[in-house]
Amino acid sequence: MIHVHEVSKSFGRTRAVRGVGFTLEKGGVTGLLGPNGAGKTTTIRMIAGFLVPDAGRITLAGHDVATDPIPAKRLLGYLPESAPLYPEMTTGRYLDYRARLFNLGRTDRRAAVGRSIERCRLGEVSDRRIGVLSKGYRQRVGLASVLLHDPPVLILDEPTNGLDPSQIRTTRGLIRELAEDRTVLLCTHIIPEAERTCERILVIAGGRLIADGTPASLAGANEATEMICRGPADDGLRRAIARHVGGENAELTTGSDGWVRVVIRGWADVGEGLHEAAVSAGRVVRRLGPIRLSLEERVVDLIENVAPASEFTRGGSS
Repeated sequence: MIHVHEVSKSFGRTRAVRGVGFTLEKGGVTGLLGPNGAGKTTTIRMIAGFLVPDAGRITLAGHDVATDPIPAKRLLGYLPESAPLYPEMTTGRYLDYRARLFNLGRTDRRAAVGRSIERCRLGEVSDRRIGVLSKGYRQRVGLASVLLHDPPVLILDEPTNGLDPSQIRTTRGLIRELAEDRTVLLCTHIIPEAERTCERILVIAGGRLIADGTPASLAGANEATEMICRGPADDGLRRAIARHVGGENAELTTGSDGWVRVVIRGWADVGEGLHEAAVSAGRVVRRLGPIRLSLEERVVDLIENVAPASEFTRGGSS
């Protein structure tokens, strides 16, 4: 349904997207995940036809977005991060106005507005001005507006940004419902959002696609050895680890209970060396063994090799 072939885009000297390519078939939710400034929004704006790639090609159901834009855009519903709503209009009148923009006739327009209101659970606010609605309802109005022409492809940019936990859960459920008969590309920088909503995740950083897989496969690819020993995480313990294992990849964190967690990435057998390091440093070991790190840790590891971790949101919203 969506085919992105080696697209690139620059703004002056800034290379925002560098040779990104992927294909999305019909059905399901795919997350485009990455830190702020990674190139996510530029990529989806090119798919939506708002920006023209400097290189590469994008097609929607075989229609080239650059050279055959009208048929391509008829297949697409695009909800930007800040939905273009008119606060002085009521929900119903706004949706009717948007349906007119899609060139729907009176009968089709009335049916389309009714379907969107029902699907997005907006019946109780259909006669209320958008400006007085909560952010959760406004987000649903924006989503309803891109469903009016029943597009088979949806692109949603940060659809839960700024919502409270209850609103996030409701919006997440709606997105999964819509994906039953549509292709949904969800752009976000919030890892738990992608993990809970998406069947497939594309990770982009520094303008490049650096990972592509299911949440389980991406998380499972990151293996490590963990040791928990009595604290503190001082230079003595670090030197012991460096002497017995090689400590350049060791991560030491101290918990609130005073125990230290030592993690060494990779599947190398370093358990014996870690135990010797703890003994030589006079530490009591509570746990030692292999672990599989979470999707959050895996994605942050990938991104830290390309972009500063401070740009990335591990949980919540921002």
